[in-house]
Amino acid sequence: MSEAVAVALITGACAVIAQVILTRQASTRTLAEIEKRSEISDVRMEGQIERLKGVWEVRLSSLTEAVNRHSGFAERIPVLEEKIKVLNNRILDLERTVERHDG
Repeated sequence: MSEAVAVALITGACAVIAQVILTRQASTRTLAEIEKRSEISDVRMEGQIERLKGVWEVRLSSLTEAVNRHSGFAERIPVLEEKIKVLNNRILDLERTVERHDG
């Protein structure tokens, strides 16, 4: 084999090895950047989740309070209806009494 062929083969092999090393370094940097961005994204997402949890807790608390107020009304309405019925009967009795005395 001539010297020129040997030099060409060695030069080609060195070029391939250099390219493999550069490609590996670039991919390592790219993966590190992707992981860094992913961590930043995760932190942002966790912050948004916490903020939304707070909003939902406030809304749920408000809704719970409204339901409790409604439940209170639901318990008192039958009592009020009964009292109105009694008052209507008393008014009718009073009207009959007045009619008897006037009539």
